[in-house]
Amino acid sequence: MTQPVFFAHANGFPSATYRKMFTALGGEYRIEHLDQHGHDPRFPVSNNWEALVEELVHHLEALGEPVWGVGHSLGGVLHYRAALRRPELYRGVVMLDSPMLPFGARLAIRTAKRFGFIDRITPAGRTLGRRELFGDAAEARDYFAHKTLFRHFDPDCLDAYVEHGLLSTEQGLRLRFDPNTEINIYRNVPHDNPGRPRQLQVPLALVRGDRSRVVRLHDTRMVEQVPRGECLTLSGGHMFPLERPLDTAELLRQLFNRWEQTP
Repeated sequence: MTQPVFFAHANGFPSATYRKMFTALGGEYRIEHLDQHGHDPRFPVSNNWEALVEELVHHLEALGEPVWGVGHSLGGVLHYRAALRRPELYRGVVMLDSPMLPFGARLAIRTAKRFGFIDRITPAGRTLGRRELFGDAAEARDYFAHKTLFRHFDPDCLDAYVEHGLLSTEQGLRLRFDPNTEINIYRNVPHDNPGRPRQLQVPLALVRGDRSRVVRLHDTRMVEQVPRGECLTLSGGHMFPLERPLDTAELLRQLFNRWEQTP
């Protein structure tokens, strides 16, 4: 029987964007995911991503068996917080370039929220006013290919983003991920403490891109406090799961196999 992997995507990138990685994991693992986090009206984006964690837990409960929780950026943070709350839902958690948000970072976030400059310390400011409409898929692909964030994407992943990240409308192709939802997710990045790392009862791996500016030394120090925590590095930037999907899948496979052998 295949083991379930529940994948949670980065903010703004529908899960189907990662299909090349999913395909590479197929056979041994059954990939579960939500198409888009934060778009279910039952779980509207709220402060500290509380409702997003509740949304994730809701779907994990419905599976009826523990999963390997894998999340990129936003998704990794959601899995970490859910696993602290409900460890019985997990076999282990892998955070793909997801910040652990230690005390200093949470204090800065709390201050930025209180004094109204949160858009300056998160990508929310860059998201405001971003282009949302394109004439056709070729135009959209060319546009994204020249953006810094997408510059090193695996070509198949860029194609998947154009295919699944855009929605056909009467005006043309529009971003599928609601821009207001994306901005609200950034604006409500957690400043609270979900629990101490040493309280995590399942294995945890934090995998960072070697050119990433998102995961820092203080994040890796938090992982060292997790009883079964480890830090790994993969070539690439913050978007390495979409830059090197096959390498990411192989690393996940190795992690799961090793954890299975050392319960």
